[in-house]
Amino acid sequence: MDIKVLGTGCANCRNTIALIQQVAQARGAAITLSKVEEMRDIVGYGVMATPGVVVDGKVLHAGGVPTREKVEQWFRG
Repeated sequence: MDIKVLGTGCANCRNTIALIQQVAQARGAAITLSKVEEMRDIVGYGVMATPGVVVDGKVLHAGGVPTREKVEQWFRG
């Protein structure tokens, strides 16, 4: 599973990364987690509010820290 967190490095972005890592570890899921910080790249995904989350090339979240339940749904498919 390839996950990208889109954001410029704010606290919400860091919290989103930590939450994704926690859920992945709890589920024993293998992920590739990266951070996209360049605004032109973020806007290229169509995300206007950060943090945004892209899973396997699809934008699944934008604006604010996602709930733990929402992140867990991503891992369930």
